[in-house]
This record gives sequence, structure tokens and C-alpha cells, in this order.
Amino acid sequence: MKTKPLHFEVKSYNELTTDELYNMLQLRAEVFVVEQDCVYQDIDGKDNIALHVLGYKDKELVAYTRVFPPNTYFEYASIGRVVVRASERKHKYGYDVMKVSIEAVEKAYKTTTIKISAQTYLKSFYNHLGFKEVGEGYLEDGIPHIGMIKTT
Repeated sequence: MKTKPLHFEVKSYNELTTDELYNMLQLRAEVFVVEQDCVYQDIDGKDNIALHVLGYKDKELVAYTRVFPPNTYFEYASIGRVVVRASERKHKYGYDVMKVSIEAVEKAYKTTTIKISAQTYLKSFYNHLGFKEVGEGYLEDGIPHIGMIKTT
């Protein structure tokens, strides 16, 4: 059986409905706080300056990222809070949400250089999307991370 493609929406913070915001925060907490057992402040005051990439399967939010312009997190545009609901990862939706996020960066910010702070165990995933490691690894909220950059 073929995997059902996701429907994506890219929205600014002000375009999000209350339900979309709630579902987005719930998915992020489900994965980053509960599944990864990482106590950290997810609501960091930066959602209002991000673009939000929402991936839906049958009207259920199953994939998400937030995208920032250059000089917000890093010198370059960035993508963060990359998340796919655990039950949906077998469909490789991470690639889909990242491809839409990369396109959103290119369209909104007119740049093809993107920097991310990647969980180290996902280096290979990001390598397949064109990201290369930069610098030394570091701990972020107790989880090993590495800086990665994609240029075209």
C-alpha cells in the first residue's frame, strides 16, 4: 500500500488558528518533552517571528517545523523544531516536511543557505537533504547536537 502524501501549509504566527497553535505545541511537547524525556522551555518567545510548516494527514497534524529568516537564530536562515509523530515516522515524512521547509526558506527569505542545529543521531538524515556538519558537537538541553549548513 502506497503511503498517503501529506498536505502542507506554511503560515506566519498571526495566520495560525487557535486550534493549529494548540496542535503544533501539543505535537512538539509529545516528541521533544515526553518521548525524548527532555525538560526544556519549548515556548521560547520565537514562534511569533517564525514561519510554521504544518504537515497534515487526514486533517491530523503529523509533521511540523518552524523556519526563521537570517540573523534570527544564526547568521543564515534556519529550520528548527523538526518533528514527526512517532507513529508516522515509518512513512519517512521527515523528508517531506524538510523539503517543504527548505522551499519555504528559499521563497520567503530569498536564500538557499540554511543552518540547523541537528540532533547528532540524525546527521545521516540531514546529509541526505544536502546538509553538511560544521564545527564541533555540543550538548543542547542534554542532547548531543551538531551544527549543519546547506548551501546550493
